[in-house]
Amino acid sequence: MISADALAIDVLARDVLARDVLAIDVLAIDIGGTKVEAAVVDADGTLRSRRRRPSPADDGADMWTAVFEVADGALSDRPAGSVGPPVIGVGCGGPMTSGGALVSPLNIAGWRNEPVAQRLAERYGVPAFVDNDAKALALAEGWRGAAVGHQNYLAMVVSTGVGGGIVLNGSLLDGADGNAGHIGHLVVEPDGRPCACGSRGCLEAEASGTAIAEITGRRAADADSAMRRRCGLLVGRAAASVASLLDLRLVCVAGSVALGYGAEFFDAAQAEADSRAQISFARGVRIVPAGCGDEGPLVGAAAVGLRGLGGGSYPLVT
Repeated sequence: MISADALAIDVLARDVLARDVLAIDVLAIDIGGTKVEAAVVDADGTLRSRRRRPSPADDGADMWTAVFEVADGALSDRPAGSVGPPVIGVGCGGPMTSGGALVSPLNIAGWRNEPVAQRLAERYGVPAFVDNDAKALALAEGWRGAAVGHQNYLAMVVSTGVGGGIVLNGSLLDGADGNAGHIGHLVVEPDGRPCACGSRGCLEAEASGTAIAEITGRRAADADSAMRRRCGLLVGRAAASVASLLDLRLVCVAGSVALGYGAEFFDAAQAEADSRAQISFARGVRIVPAGCGDEGPLVGAAAVGLRGLGGGSYPLVT
């Protein structure tokens, strides 16, 4: 049975769809373990206003305070005379239930089965759509970034955690509950470090910013050259497996760790992928920096909102 809250959100969405989807702005929100930010993004993927603040430590109520603070700020900063965005798009860590109805980010301990879309829709009176932040990045890269014009690719975030989103034949993969693409939980070091998911040796447990800080005893940004190359190597190992599994030849990587480590990371990742991806259709897979820069999470969140309104078809690969 459809709940009254879900029905109300559906009615809001239908009202917005009566307008021109290609002409609307989106309130885009990116919720992470390190930072929370929001922007008003237009239908071309351009940020018209932006607010950002550090994430609070663990407490769920404080996280909501932070989310509302940046969202309200982005709305108040939008250009004079512009109409309030009629839809909200959110990128957030997972896992989550189908359609992003309930989220339980591994990096936000205070949120377990949190109804993010419902709370935002109730506060702002417009439909809200939630998806995994790395899947949102995949939408952003196909819309405005390094994957424009590509129909098959993997987008990754290597930051506090490690996530991924996959586009095949021009469509974003969702999976049974919307969690497709969790490359951070591919095992790259059998019997390696314990992971928050309950397994061992996951990419996230070995190469995320959190893992690197635990391994080295200092900030991930201060890692030495050997650790930076090891991080890239493990990402390349996982990317090669995905390329062989899914017949794709492009991997776009974003996130403060990957982009901060630069050439050492990407050279090591490419070399490992070249070594591991040997079957003919995966050979030559390219690992490149994401093209949207630090705007990627917000452009992706906007794409989540537009995709929600458009029934999953817009915006994707052009």
